[in-house]
Amino acid sequence: MSTSKPWPIETVPAAEANRRFSELLRGVREEGRSYIVTSHGRAVAKMLPIDDADDDAAKEAARRDAHERLIEHLKSRPTLNLGKFNRDDAYDD
Repeated sequence: MSTSKPWPIETVPAAEANRRFSELLRGVREEGRSYIVTSHGRAVAKMLPIDDADDDAAKEAARRDAHERLIEHLKSRPTLNLGKFNRDDAYDD
C-alpha cells in the first residue's frame, strides 16, 4: 500500500458502496483511502487500511479461533475403538 498523501475520509451511502465495492477496496489497499459507509444517513461501517501489526494480530486471532473450533469439533466426535495395535502394524511392508 502506498500512502503518498493522507486522504480525507469519504462518506459513501451503502447502496453506492455495494455497487463500487471493488473500486473502494482497491482505493483502501493501493492508495490508503478510508471510507465511512452510511445507511439512511447514519454511519454504519468503516473501510480503512490496516497496518502490518494489525494484520498479524488479526491472522493470529483467526488461527486461534480456528484451532479452538477444531478442538471443540473433535471433542464432539465419538472415539473409535480400533483395538490394540503397535507402530509397526500401522505401516504396510
